[in-house]
Amino acid sequence: MNDHNEINGEMLNYQTMRLRDIIAEIVQCCDDRKLYESRKFGLPYSELKCLMLFLGERYLTVKGIAEKLDVAKSRVTTILDRLIEKRFAERIVDPKDARIKLISLTPKGKKKAEQLKDHQRKIHGRLLLEMNNEERKNVLSHLELLRTAMEAVKEQMV
Repeated sequence: MNDHNEINGEMLNYQTMRLRDIIAEIVQCCDDRKLYESRKFGLPYSELKCLMLFLGERYLTVKGIAEKLDVAKSRVTTILDRLIEKRFAERIVDPKDARIKLISLTPKGKKKAEQLKDHQRKIHGRLLLEMNNEERKNVLSHLELLRTAMEAVKEQMV
């Protein structure tokens, strides 16, 4: 019985290390994509990420953006100042409460966000085309399983 537990322990240890390595490689690949997109679209990735938050949204607040990006409001203000300077975004006074400033994309900002969204869709499509239909189904199913497991572990850590 101890030999069986030892073998299972060794297997789990191997799988743990393999999972760590694969996730690190995927994260590195994603970081490389971010760098590529930053160069391609001529904006720091933090600004691109902020632009993407507006897809499907008419207005956002600094507080809302900070929560979605999980950064301080002062960091969001810096990002927005740059986007406003480049004419991708604008500040608007909330008609219901003059103390609140709403942030909106300009037509130029909406166009840039749509270009990035289209670029990412094409990249993800090309990635899926590297696999046959059955492999795609399996990969997506297993990624959902991994995400669920990661969320469960994250909840346990809090």
